[in-house]
Amino acid sequence: MKIAIVGAGKLGLKVAEALLGGDHSVTIIDKNDETLHKLASHMDIMTVTANAKQISVLESLGIESYDYLLATTDRDEKNIVIASLAKKLGCHSVIARVRDPEHMYQMDFIKQHFSIDSIVNPDLSITLEIYKYLVEKYTLSNGIFTSGKISLLEFPARKFPALIQIPMNSFGQILPNMLVVAISRNGKVIVPHGDTIINEDDGLYVIGEKEQIMKLSGKVHERGKYTNVQKIMIIGGGKTGLYLAKKLSEFGIAVKIVEKEKTRCHYLASHLDDNVIILNGDGTDIGFLEDENFDEMDACVTATGYDEENLLLALVAKQHGIEDVIAKVSRVSYSELIGNMGIDMALNPVDICTSNILRFIQGSKRILSSQLIQGQAEIMEIVADYRMKLLNVPLRNLKLPEGAIIAAIHRGVTSIIPNGDTEIKRGDRVIVLCLLSEITELEKLLRTTKTGFFK
Repeated sequence: MKIAIVGAGKLGLKVAEALLGGDHSVTIIDKNDETLHKLASHMDIMTVTANAKQISVLESLGIESYDYLLATTDRDEKNIVIASLAKKLGCHSVIARVRDPEHMYQMDFIKQHFSIDSIVNPDLSITLEIYKYLVEKYTLSNGIFTSGKISLLEFPARKFPALIQIPMNSFGQILPNMLVVAISRNGKVIVPHGDTIINEDDGLYVIGEKEQIMKLSGKVHERGKYTNVQKIMIIGGGKTGLYLAKKLSEFGIAVKIVEKEKTRCHYLASHLDDNVIILNGDGTDIGFLEDENFDEMDACVTATGYDEENLLLALVAKQHGIEDVIAKVSRVSYSELIGNMGIDMALNPVDICTSNILRFIQGSKRILSSQLIQGQAEIMEIVADYRMKLLNVPLRNLKLPEGAIIAAIHRGVTSIIPNGDTEIKRGDRVIVLCLLSEITELEKLLRTTKTGFFK
């Protein structure tokens, strides 16, 4: 499969890394020759130094022979034009990154008018995950993921006291034929291993046959649970702050936005309802926050343009006793730090957007269904192709990424909760959970050996 990526930024490179290998041919187009030279030295890709907005560049590339083009430059209008030109020149499918809030309510028109197959918006994607957490608390009556005879249930460990302080390798003695595939701990989703101990404050994601899971749900689930959040402070009035404030205020929650740029405050005031309070001030000024009743907030979202600032402010919010604290963090290198801070959730917009793009490219040929978990992990059901490297190998011998786990297998009419000796067979429908930060490594393992996983 031939895929062109325009723009060598974080998102473009993350997608390129996931697509490398197999029979994929990845081309990155950017105007910065130095950046492309560095990429070509350590990635098996073709690079083109050019302005992809020029028709002659796309024609010389032979864009009509490409299966996908992803336009992810730093300008929305440029992405729209490039994607539209590529489509009209014969590219099979095109994707554009569009971030400007001005386009929020005209996405369908843009797609139709410019012949764009898919539009991705990192800020809107992360907003939806934050909204789901704060408003819905990720609590659904039948678990969050159901596939065939298998269901996945999320619940607090404290709802099943017998599980607390036991290691994973003893879990099956208490809940037979079930498996903990993920743990939400201190704002971070982790994939457990045999010696991982379940803590009282953990949120557990347990998979098993639907009938057993429904019985467990009756014992541990907080049915009908909805939000009791009434007051939220958002620190940072960028795109994420704007999107989130709009959705929360429409739901009826009282929202305060702290933004230090006065011109941005005027923009926010003109684009948000009157019930959203816009505060012109420095979010790092704790005295200022306290004067604005920081301690009385039910939740705080830190969404400035700086990861370090977001993490620091999230920690301050927790120290002030705010129940739900969420930070927007783009750097993968901060993942270990996040797990030790005690905040409720940290989200990476690049990871979420990459996952959305990969699922669009894959379509339904191999990925039957997928679901994000707290914006940090993805659970998906794939069809095991006979050319995949993971066939006929005991799971204990598979070189899975640390953040991935084979959760369950459908084999004909049989459902299997696997152990280390289980082998995946051709035609199996395999449920896999993987952290978004490691999705690129998982894609390499799932890819078929000759024609590519996405073919």
